[in-house]
Amino acid sequence: MSLLELHGISKIYGDLKALDNINFNIDNGEWVAIMGPSGSGKSTMMNIIGCMDKPTLGQVLLDGKDISKLTKKELTEIRRDKIGLIFQQFHLVNYLTAVENVMVAQYYHSIPDEQEALEALERVGLKERAYHLPSQLSGGEQQRVCIARALINHPEIVLADEPTGNLDEANENIVLDIFQQLHKEGTTLIVVTHDPEVGDVAQRVITLEHGKITRDALNESFGK
Repeated sequence: MSLLELHGISKIYGDLKALDNINFNIDNGEWVAIMGPSGSGKSTMMNIIGCMDKPTLGQVLLDGKDISKLTKKELTEIRRDKIGLIFQQFHLVNYLTAVENVMVAQYYHSIPDEQEALEALERVGLKERAYHLPSQLSGGEQQRVCIARALINHPEIVLADEPTGNLDEANENIVLDIFQQLHKEGTTLIVVTHDPEVGDVAQRVITLEHGKITRDALNESFGK
């Protein structure tokens, strides 16, 4: 059984179909890039997969459970327990240190554990910057804090929205190297991006245009 299944998903705003009859499955451990130009439906797709919104029509199954009809509270619980979110804008708390920002995610999930948070930062190469505020970190370092925060509760899916959109080439490569390591460890990765270089390193690419899937194919060069 697939980890995530979308069946006939549409999202309609008045006369606009942001998503139009979307169907695909994602297996456990897959690394999928969702690509497309601005206005293609990528953000809407991320919000539905990330339990931040519900479809107008269709079913979303996570671990075989239909989550498309859940309440906001139930969706929040699913997101907290099963999904690690990485944002383009980082969304770090500016008066908390890097390790404290990671521990915030623990607080909403279970019990904050500073040592575990430090280990998560070490995993992304930032243990020595653990007690720095976001203003004392570069954009690339802030994004790695965001990745550590997303990983701290051992989510079933890591969902990243334009994770390299605000980064220079060097920091983009660092983030992609982290994603490659996560994939090797069996993490399910869904990366929403317009950047072809980010799409090129994914295992599979789903392309959206005007709310429809125009391409869904394995990356022939993956792993080479």
